[in-house]
Amino acid sequence: MITTGVTGQTWRASVSPGGDLHPWDDGPELRWYVAADDRWHVPDDEPAVRQRRIDGTPVTETRVRVPNGDVVQRVFSVADAGGFTVVEVENESTMPVAIAFSRRDVLTERPIADVPIDGIELPDDAFVMPLGHRSTLRIGVPHGPGRSGPLPPLPTFMQVVRGWSTIVERASRFVLPDGELGAGLAERVVASRCELALGAIPRADEDAAGFALALNELVRMGEDPDHWLPELVGAVERLGPTTTWAADVAVVAAGRTLAQAGERRALRDLDRIVARRTPSRRPDAPPDGVAAIAWLETSLADGASLLPDGLPPSWLGQSFEVYGVPTRRGSAVSYAIRWHGERPAVLWEQQGAAIELVAPVLAPGWSTNEAKGEALWPAPGPPAGPAGAAGDEEPSGSPGGGPTSFS
Repeated sequence: MITTGVTGQTWRASVSPGGDLHPWDDGPELRWYVAADDRWHVPDDEPAVRQRRIDGTPVTETRVRVPNGDVVQRVFSVADAGGFTVVEVENESTMPVAIAFSRRDVLTERPIADVPIDGIELPDDAFVMPLGHRSTLRIGVPHGPGRSGPLPPLPTFMQVVRGWSTIVERASRFVLPDGELGAGLAERVVASRCELALGAIPRADEDAAGFALALNELVRMGEDPDHWLPELVGAVERLGPTTTWAADVAVVAAGRTLAQAGERRALRDLDRIVARRTPSRRPDAPPDGVAAIAWLETSLADGASLLPDGLPPSWLGQSFEVYGVPTRRGSAVSYAIRWHGERPAVLWEQQGAAIELVAPVLAPGWSTNEAKGEALWPAPGPPAGPAGAAGDEEPSGSPGGGPTSFS
C-alpha cells in the first residue's frame, strides 16, 4: 500500500491498490464504488484497475475501466485548513456515472443528497454523488475532529506533486532515459524518499544499514540529524563487522550525516571502521528498499568516478542529466550527457569542494579538477568491454545543444 499524509503532521493513512483509504488512527476506512451503465464496480475487487504514483510522489491515481472509458480517482494530502486528505474522482468516460463513498463524515463541495442505492449492498453511512461526463468531484477527509461545512478551497493534485518533488529533489534529481533502470528507477527513488519523509524509516536495531541510509536521505532532504545521532552511532557499531555492499554504502552515508552534524570525533571513529573494511561488489540489479537510492547514485558517480560501470546499452545515444549525486563528504556533482554522433559530451558542475573527477570506463585518460566545465569523450566501445582511447577535451561551446550551467 501507499502512504498518504503531510510532513509535520501525525495523521497518516494507507491507500489500497483499489484506492480505498485506511487511516492509521483507528478511524473508519473510506471505500469508493462506481455505478456505470453495466453494473456497480468495486475498485478493490476489479481486475482492470490500474494504479500509479504520479511522478513517484504520494499522489495516487487509480483508474477503473467502465464502458466507454475510465473513471479516475486521485488521493492526496494537504496541510491547508488544518490538514485534509482529498479524494478526487474524474469521469473520463463518455457516459455519466455515480460514485458512492462508504462514510459521510467527510467534507464535500456540494451538499450530500440522500439518493436511493440499488444494486449493491453498502454500509449504512454510505452516500452517492452523480458525476457527469468529463466532470470532477472532490471530498475531503479532515485530519482532525470537529470539522463541518463545505470543503474549503484546497491545492490541486499537481500542486501537491510539485511540492513533493521540491522536497525530494533537495537530495538529488535524475532525468534518465526510459526503462526499468532509467526513469523507472528514478521514480522508485522518489517514492522511497516520500515514504521516508512520511515516517517509514527502518529501526536501527533491526536494520542498521537501512536506518543509516534512510537517515542520510532525510538529512539530505532537510531533516535535522541531531536527535537521531545516538541511534546512528549504535547502527554504525552494528555495521562494523558486516561485510555486504549495503553495509558499505550505509557506512558512507553515516559519514555524510555525521559530517552534516559537525560530529568530528564520531567521524574519526568511523574512519577507523572504514579502514578495516573490505569493500563488497555492488549488486548487478537494484535492491529493494532505500538501498536502491544508493545503487542508482553509485552507478552514476561512485566517489570521484563518473559512470563507473559505463553506460547501459539502452542508454547509448540517449541524453540524460543527474543533479546532486554525492562524491565525497560535503561534495556532490551534477552532470549532463549529450551526444555528438557516437561520442558522448559531458557537462559537469561540482558542489562543495571540487575534487578530481575521472571516468575510467568511458574515458580512461580523462580527468578534471575544475568545478565546472565540459568535455567530449570517446565513442563507447562494445558493451562487453571498456571504452577506447580518451577523446580530446572540447574547450568551448555547449556540446549537443545541452545546458552550460546547472544553476
